[in-house]
Amino acid sequence: MSAVFSPVTTQSFDIQVLDAPLGATISGLDLSQEVTPDDFRRIHQAHLDHHLLIFRDQRITPDQQVAFSGRFGALQIHVLNQFQLPGHPEIMIISNIKENGQPIGLGDAGHFWHSDLSYVEKPSLGSMLHAQELPAEGGDTLFANMHLAWDTLPTYLRSQVEDLQAEHSYLAQYAELQRRSPWRPNLTAEQVAQVKPVLQPVVRTHPETGRKALFVSEHFTTRIDGLPEDESRDLLQQLFDHSVKPEHVYRHQWQPHDMIFWDNRSLMHLAAGCPDHLRRKLYRTTIEGDVPF
Repeated sequence: MSAVFSPVTTQSFDIQVLDAPLGATISGLDLSQEVTPDDFRRIHQAHLDHHLLIFRDQRITPDQQVAFSGRFGALQIHVLNQFQLPGHPEIMIISNIKENGQPIGLGDAGHFWHSDLSYVEKPSLGSMLHAQELPAEGGDTLFANMHLAWDTLPTYLRSQVEDLQAEHSYLAQYAELQRRSPWRPNLTAEQVAQVKPVLQPVVRTHPETGRKALFVSEHFTTRIDGLPEDESRDLLQQLFDHSVKPEHVYRHQWQPHDMIFWDNRSLMHLAAGCPDHLRRKLYRTTIEGDVPF
């Protein structure tokens, strides 16, 4: 007797564009259910159009988060393997919680503006962050639209930076983060070898939409290649300051079971922080992108 399979049905969900420089909310979609190809195409296009998607009230398992993330591409394993979710190396725990005196996750993630994994040859296409425990206050995440940052950059700066490259290094702020907080472990020689500095274009072209965006950050960008140190430092600071003007930024206030999916080719993000005594835990997956151009 042959097995009977239930067909996968299209879900009815709404996409509401935020009154912000980026982002859209998706409601009525259950990611614990299989997403049909048609629904996936709609989600993919919304991600390209709005750069950040907020999936409300997702009661999904780590396996389901990994499976949905993996539909967009290969998943990347973070160099801080100390903070992997047990049994799920693709998931990094973002948390300020300690158990038996030891941190269970990276508690100072996002302390500086950045785009995830810009310091590797193939930076992240996008990241998904799923709320597990949220503090009663604080814990917001800010996002800056780097397409808008490029579009509004003064003409003299555009011509100056359009063809330049900059170095990105995971270690750029590492010692400073270790000094400020208890969350950063010492890196092994093997971990350091995994994050050798790379050169990336200062202005990158989105491989799917063709739009240009600034691609530098205060966290990982150390210098502009070929410029004297003082000129490089001054130019980078101008780009950093311009990128995060209020008119480019959306502030996400988390709701229980939110999962957000942002495009690291289009956005930078920053964690606003929360009081140390309030528990916060989220699960992050990152999707490998292309070599920037």
